[in-house]
Amino acid sequence: MNLKSHHLWIAGMVLILSLSKCYYDNEEDLYPVVECNTTNMSYANNVNPIITNNCLSCHNAQFPQGGVVLEGYSNLHNFVINGKLKGSIQHDSGFSPMPQGAAKLSSCFIQQINAWIDQGAQNN
Repeated sequence: MNLKSHHLWIAGMVLILSLSKCYYDNEEDLYPVVECNTTNMSYANNVNPIITNNCLSCHNAQFPQGGVVLEGYSNLHNFVINGKLKGSIQHDSGFSPMPQGAAKLSSCFIQQINAWIDQGAQNN
């Protein structure tokens, strides 16, 4: 590469670099805050799907680990009444943190279950 070509190449690179601008991602744009709806919680529409997808692999009627069955409203409601559902999913001291050996349920799932309990834990 001769000296003139070398200078042209460098000038071209400088031009390209100077024309490109810095770009910074805005965290709020990339990860917008998702509102967690906790109004009018329903066992069938909100709570049961959370329990089914996160708890029943271990706490079903056929293989109830720790003697805990959360399958069906009446079984789950027993753990609502004694406070074990809330204490376990919130990882409160004195309770077995659930899901065991896995990450805590999402904040929204916990808020929805707690809202359902606070709204009377109806079989709706």
